[in-house]
Amino acid sequence: MGSSQCHFTFLPLLLVSCFFPDHIFTVGSLDHRVHRNLLARTTKLSATPERRIQMRADAPFKIALFADLHYGEAASTDWGPLQDVNSTTVMNTVLDIESPDFVIYLGDVITANNIMIQNASLYWDQALSPTRNKGIPWASVFGNHDDAYFEWPLEWFSAPGIPQIHCPPTTSSVEEECSFKGTGRLELMQNEIKHNALSFSRNGPRDLWPSVSNYVLQVSSHDDPQSPVAFLFFFDSGGGSYPEVISNRQAEWFRRKAEEINPDSRVPEIVFWHIPSKAYNKVAPKFGIHKPCVGSINKERVAAQEDEFGIMDILVKRTSVKAIFVGHNHGLDWCCPYKKLWLCYARHTGYGGYGNWPRGARIVEISSNPFSLRSWIRMEDGHTHSEIILS
Repeated sequence: MGSSQCHFTFLPLLLVSCFFPDHIFTVGSLDHRVHRNLLARTTKLSATPERRIQMRADAPFKIALFADLHYGEAASTDWGPLQDVNSTTVMNTVLDIESPDFVIYLGDVITANNIMIQNASLYWDQALSPTRNKGIPWASVFGNHDDAYFEWPLEWFSAPGIPQIHCPPTTSSVEEECSFKGTGRLELMQNEIKHNALSFSRNGPRDLWPSVSNYVLQVSSHDDPQSPVAFLFFFDSGGGSYPEVISNRQAEWFRRKAEEINPDSRVPEIVFWHIPSKAYNKVAPKFGIHKPCVGSINKERVAAQEDEFGIMDILVKRTSVKAIFVGHNHGLDWCCPYKKLWLCYARHTGYGGYGNWPRGARIVEISSNPFSLRSWIRMEDGHTHSEIILS
């Protein structure tokens, strides 16, 4: 099993204090400022709606998007664990070349429907390890495979019978740990936050559950940590244990939150979720990719969310929203304009999941004074393509 090869890496306790909600992280260094008691983490997490990450001096803020890694897929085979190794190589290559300030895991981090152990967090942790080991902070959102129910292959029930099941080490009874109920969104997110000081991920407001990864981060000016350069909004677009949608309540949460923290729409807003909205169908290139769209592969149809409940109407009306970035479709990597904003795909990063297109990662770069948003795709072989200025 691939899970037996997972290793946990814990950073020194000193680093932990720097990522609590009322603290600031300065990228490119280990200069973390502790303002309050460490116990504030548990008491103020829900009361502090934004966390801030500060830009370096005289440098753009660079983000790497890792989409559709699908760790844990076919874990009982010889080739399943090998593709996880290959996915780790892709991420390490991108991180070594680009040296990003931040990483976003854009959903389908694992293929839970192929993981026959309860603790899918073992695979989730394995997927995070390249970023964590390099000391780079990150955030994550959920995709449709991350808490999908385990699907029993029918061939397992033919001769010679069901293969041996490997369960995680436990002090509890075997029956409890091998229930095959899977690991839900809340547990995956709680495990990530609990064991990783570099994680900026959040459970999100309780009234949005079962949609979990809904939160906002502030990218702050190097000169003034209170001064925002951009707001990064993260959404759970569903799938797996519930329908593939962004609900009306999530849309209203965004509207209220954006008006609260950015009332005059002065600060640019950038949005990240996993499954594309139906608006992606409206702008999708036909056959090849031609301007104003920019990209390199257009090999399948857009697999959009099941329904629309207002989020796109709200985003389009806000002049501060510059772009939306999604994953999900492995054979698409384009950016296309939609009214006053851009709709972009990442690039299939993992060796798990369908498709044999070369792997890579979309890079997003934020500059200030004046603000600009630039993006390109970095491939596993080191080459870049599809550079575009989005704002």
